[in-house]
Amino acid sequence: MELSYLTEDAINYFIKTALNEDVGDGDHSSLAAIPENAQSEAKLLIKDDGILAGIELATKIFHFFDPNLSISILKNDGDVVQKGDVGFTVKGSARSILTCERLVLNCLQRMSGIATYTNYLCNLIKGSQTQLLDTRKTTPNFRLPEKWAVAIGGAKNHRFALYDMIMLKDNHIDYAGGIKNAIHATKSYLKETGKSLKVEIETRNIEEVKEVLAIGDIDIIMLDNMIPSEMKEAVRLIDGKYETEASGGITEKSIIEVAECGVDYISVGALTHSAKSLDISLKAS
Repeated sequence: MELSYLTEDAINYFIKTALNEDVGDGDHSSLAAIPENAQSEAKLLIKDDGILAGIELATKIFHFFDPNLSISILKNDGDVVQKGDVGFTVKGSARSILTCERLVLNCLQRMSGIATYTNYLCNLIKGSQTQLLDTRKTTPNFRLPEKWAVAIGGAKNHRFALYDMIMLKDNHIDYAGGIKNAIHATKSYLKETGKSLKVEIETRNIEEVKEVLAIGDIDIIMLDNMIPSEMKEAVRLIDGKYETEASGGITEKSIIEVAECGVDYISVGALTHSAKSLDISLKAS
């Protein structure tokens, strides 16, 4: 899976900071109770049905902390799993397994929950021309795993952060003094800085869509909180000149109707901020 943000440096930085947060100057419970040379084995037990995500990251966490740990993968990222399945077994230092346990499970549970919900919504709009997108409504310092999970679940990542795309939302437009000012200022900024960034602009009604079409010089038009009839009219007016994204309070109850409006993308913040974690545990064996 080719995702630009999934570099080894970025993954290792996430793991390092997450371990620093959890371990600090030592896992004193394991250091106190477990002999230094004790060897053990544990299995990843799946306790919910869903889509598994985080296996590759879990492997990297174990090996980052202790390269001598041996991991046998039984289920891969993206696999459909059922209660009772075993995702992997890990063998080696009992202390190392215990120290990594919570970080590994936090990532797997959260990522699998996101991938499961993402896959569910993707299946609802399967057969349409519309792709599902995530948003920046992610947990601080946990964006990399959450967006990774969205991709495993079958949706497309929107911009990763503020630096890799320009999105002119309602507050930007209002602060800039209107759509025309916002677009012209943005194009001047890109020219002055030499940056090559896609530009998306939010519209709240048909009149704003018409205004954007009259100005042009953007890449994507967001249709925010529009009712289906208004969204269909907007798509008709845009007529393929620009890509379209539907956004704003879209749920599993409304997503099919929104996709039927003919938009290219639907963004859903709930993929990352509301997905229920999958129940997964690490058990000694």
